[in-house]
Amino acid sequence: MPGVNEKASYWMLVLPALSIMVIFYILPVLGIWEIAFTEPQAGVDNFVKMAGSNAVKTSFVITFRVAAITTLGCLILGYIVAYAISNFATRLTPLMVALVILPFWVSVLIRSFSWIVLLGRSGLVNDALINAELIERPLRLMHNELGVLIAMIHVMLPFAVLPMLTNMRGISGIYVQAARSLGASEWTSFRQVYFPQTLPGVLSGALLVFVLSLGFFVTPALLGGGRVLMISEYITYQIQEFLNWGLGSALSVALLVATALVLLVSARFVNLRATLLERK
Repeated sequence: MPGVNEKASYWMLVLPALSIMVIFYILPVLGIWEIAFTEPQAGVDNFVKMAGSNAVKTSFVITFRVAAITTLGCLILGYIVAYAISNFATRLTPLMVALVILPFWVSVLIRSFSWIVLLGRSGLVNDALINAELIERPLRLMHNELGVLIAMIHVMLPFAVLPMLTNMRGISGIYVQAARSLGASEWTSFRQVYFPQTLPGVLSGALLVFVLSLGFFVTPALLGGGRVLMISEYITYQIQEFLNWGLGSALSVALLVATALVLLVSARFVNLRATLLERK
């Protein structure tokens, strides 16, 4: 029967990927939930301790603040890049897109260490400013929130550019031309005609950058120097340094729930299926 064969073929294709997802993702996540409620004893003590800890609250505030500022910076810079590629760099579009995608081929660790070379007290930026006699002593560009934000915006920028670029390339220029022919200025036609059509791409880029930034670890750990303690690094300290698996797992659960809530709220404004497909 054709219908039965189609279903069998479908499940033969889906089952390997589904099995990998269950074994390497869902089961470990369930294990974290179990540890959060059972270590060192059964109950919700870990969550009570987490809720009463000022350090945890500060870490969550830092995490969401850094993620929000990173998202805003990526949207501003990414919109400019995507707009330039889609509207002005017609002949250079393949090259420009390749330059946007190129960072994906370089390890995040390498990119983070590159920023250490640039922003350190004896780094290239400080040396250039001192040699130009613009400053007398090195600036503190690392081991603070500024250094973390600079590096994270650089790392996350492609995740903002690509959804916006995809959206912009699907916008017809006829609407802007019609607005201009009716007497609208270039700024007015952009603000009232072009920009509203790019909002789906902007929201998709914002969602990707914000959600990925919430759980980012490598760049904040290296550029923050332990002084910008985002929640992912705090979890690492609890498990690796203090062997506090219960509290570390509870923090992981809290971060997972917070991310799920962000996605749930965003689903009212963003087509999540289209966003995830764009990322892939």
